[in-house]
Amino acid sequence: MFETLYLTPATGALTVFVVVVCGHLYRQNWKSDAPNARLRAWLYGVPAGMGLLALAFVPLKF
Repeated sequence: MFETLYLTPATGALTVFVVVVCGHLYRQNWKSDAPNARLRAWLYGVPAGMGLLALAFVPLKF
């Protein structure tokens, strides 16, 4: 079932980019005291965390 689940170099690079951007926005949101800071923290943190998990556990295939 999971034999066909892998990251190509392009999807891996895109995932790294999304993780970096979401992590940066999460950190900026953490430092600010905006009205909806908790909601935005979830909106930035979940994609960053899922991307890191994908990079950690999904193999890269050339």
